Amino acid sequence: MFRDLSRPIETGMPTYPGDPDVTLAPDATHETDGFATSELRTGTHAGTHVDAPRHTLPDGATVDAVDPGRFAFDARLVDLRPLEPREPITAEALSEAVEEGPSSVDSDADLLVCRTGWAARWGTERYRDHPYLTEAAAAWCRTRGVGVGIDAFGPDPTPTAVDSLSADDEPDGTPAHDVFLNNDLPIVENLCDLDGLPARFRLYAFPLRLRDGDGSPVRAVAEWEA
Repeated sequence: MFRDLSRPIETGMPTYPGDPDVTLAPDATHETDGFATSELRTGTHAGTHVDAPRHTLPDGATVDAVDPGRFAFDARLVDLRPLEPREPITAEALSEAVEEGPSSVDSDADLLVCRTGWAARWGTERYRDHPYLTEAAAAWCRTRGVGVGIDAFGPDPTPTAVDSLSADDEPDGTPAHDVFLNNDLPIVENLCDLDGLPARFRLYAFPLRLRDGDGSPVRAVAEWEA
């Protein structure tokens, strides 16, 4: 079976604060030109996308330099719900969720797909207030050689639209990103439709071949045996 886990690319879709707006508009039309083409303007981290190491590391590999086979994952679904807004996901909480699930992290899993429940808030300001991985949780993944997929803007906190929700002890910068990307471990962001997936599945998230790209939108597709 197959399931699309990616957000549609469309004008006005949510983007990370400060990133370029997305527009998808007609260029040529059947009525005027006899054929149709469109103009797409987007940032490299719009919608469902992968991060290349260059995203946070000045000397990191670019998306076009990564072997395309690295974007076909043996994925393990980790249900972390329920979570509060901006709740830190600790190494202990991640470990517990993995061990309580139907299959543990083993040698053939290379991506943990973390279901936080925040996909339901897509299109609202509250989507910014997603839970996030602590640096220690990212390090827990690193020691097991697994990357992360998440149904939110990313594994680090996102600036909030409601100042009162931001906690004083939230980390600065991108510590979780840095742990993964410093170790060439994948990050897939803004996944959706995770409900009902099996514990183990294949995830395909191939990026565009952007020259010197720091990331790229993807069509993220899950595959499993019925």
